[in-house]
Amino acid sequence: MEKFGEKLRTLRQRRGLTMRALAKEIGFTTHGYLGDLESGRAKPSLELALTIADFFGISVDLLARDEVELPEDDKITGLCQ
Repeated sequence: MEKFGEKLRTLRQRRGLTMRALAKEIGFTTHGYLGDLESGRAKPSLELALTIADFFGISVDLLARDEVELPEDDKITGLCQ
């Protein structure tokens, strides 16, 4: 069972992004908060979860629900909304 932060890390790494690069892509000035999200020290707001899901082209449900696992990288296309 993957948590939000684990899913975020997996998605980021699949895209070959650093935390700093992802932060810039979603409008953050620093990457510290993303580190907190990935480690489970922080929980995202609904707005941020929507932004991240949109960026990766997946549904918020897939990203936020712990009981829903991320599919393999090649099966993620088309899962958005």
